[in-house]
Amino acid sequence: MKASVIFTTYNSPEWLKKTIWGFQQQTWKHFEIIIADDGSTNETRDVVDALREETNLDIKHIWQEDNGFQKCRILNKAVLKASNEYLIFTDGDCIPRKDFVETHIKSAKPGYFLTGTYIKLPMQTSKSITKEDIASERCFALDWLRQHGYNNSKNNIKLTASGKWARFLNTFTTTNANFSGANASLWKDDAIKVGGFDERMHYGGEDREFGVRLKNAGTIAERVRFSAICLHLDHSRGYVDPELVKKNKALRKYNEKHKVAKTDYGTETHTQ
Repeated sequence: MKASVIFTTYNSPEWLKKTIWGFQQQTWKHFEIIIADDGSTNETRDVVDALREETNLDIKHIWQEDNGFQKCRILNKAVLKASNEYLIFTDGDCIPRKDFVETHIKSAKPGYFLTGTYIKLPMQTSKSITKEDIASERCFALDWLRQHGYNNSKNNIKLTASGKWARFLNTFTTTNANFSGANASLWKDDAIKVGGFDERMHYGGEDREFGVRLKNAGTIAERVRFSAICLHLDHSRGYVDPELVKKNKALRKYNEKHKVAKTDYGTETHTQ
């Protein structure tokens, strides 16, 4: 099965390089990458062009003009542009472990979406990771991370669990199975059925709201928290507006209560 890996970026070319290098190492090779660019400068375009040549990966770069935070809008454009039937979502500041795509593909089932999480790194660790660290996978080793400034013990089990133990933890974790934009996957038809992402939403829970509508449409959530692993590189979030986050939450709660399955402010507002 082929997949389309979708992630957003905005003026973070150094982190984008590390993300792409992670996808260069994937054990499952049958995927395209769609970079959903929410208005970056030409520096990002130049980096993408160089990475495409360097890695020989199938990379599409979809750009829209910088007009404030419009992540949902560029994600919808990427969904419509995807060539393959299965979509894997992450972020342009997340480094996937080499089995990331394979885990999502082999866990995919009709009528389900998969949701995981990420391991958040401090800035010191984020800066320390090199292309060689990604190629060798040593940046996913707990000892290496600790040597480079990482000290968050609550994620240790995600880095060390594997096989049946990881699957057991996925099943019995008490964490809610909410759609996580940094680590999730689903069938393209299911994404289109609910109208994709709601473009009225600013930063703050826009991916979770998408998951609410998926569930309302009958799509079942399944966790891959302990088997689909990615490292989240540190960055500032100067675009966060508490009032807009509050509005996002109110919309999500309304859709939960009223079982809203489809938005009129999503993919149907675009043409392929």
